[in-house]
Amino acid sequence: MGYKPIKARKIYEEVTDSLLEMLRTGHFKPGDKLDSVEQLAKNFSVGRSAIREALSGLRAMGLVEMRQGEGTFITLFDASKFSLPIATALLMKREDIKELSEVRKILEVGAAGSACKNHQAEDLIPIERALQAMHDANGEGEIGEKADLDFHLAIANATHNQMLINLMSSVSDIMVESMRETRRLLLYSEKRMATLYREHQLIFEAIKSGDSEKAQKYMFDHLIKVENILSEYLDYESKKEL
Repeated sequence: MGYKPIKARKIYEEVTDSLLEMLRTGHFKPGDKLDSVEQLAKNFSVGRSAIREALSGLRAMGLVEMRQGEGTFITLFDASKFSLPIATALLMKREDIKELSEVRKILEVGAAGSACKNHQAEDLIPIERALQAMHDANGEGEIGEKADLDFHLAIANATHNQMLINLMSSVSDIMVESMRETRRLLLYSEKRMATLYREHQLIFEAIKSGDSEKAQKYMFDHLIKVENILSEYLDYESKKEL
């Protein structure tokens, strides 16, 4: 049985958990107006910055909307399908996205190069299978997200470096939230979804041919594009608040 490492929690994650639980239990209903940031900070006995970050995360999940001059309101949501994806809280801020992107570049660019040198023929099967699943999903929700994550984890497994595999596994929950958000933002762009698939295909082909230089380049370029998509979205959202 595998055990996941315990992760340190930030204050705004705790606040997010509490607000999500209040939504799930019906304490807040669609259309309700939340207290001011200052009042929420007093209610939770935390700083106002933690409240702002928690609200930003709920907004990113589509659970609240901020109306200029009016306040923050609960949006319409389906409670029966409501879950608690707390890792999304880590994608609230531009700094968090930048840090996640840096971690992925450090781990995955190197993993792509290592997989070229160390993979066995059978290691290519799960990578190719995940790639095919991505193609078949055509960006469809959880299927596409799972295939995307499986693709990147299969590359890590192909390195046969157990420490690297463990490191990739430890950030996989956060990675899938990043992938979910990226795919949500690309949902209405067929051309971009096709490009996203092609980026993965190039990485696979380079690993299969053992071209370490190309594999690392294609992986780096892919991760930079994902970072830019998320950063552009955050920039747009922050401007809307002004």
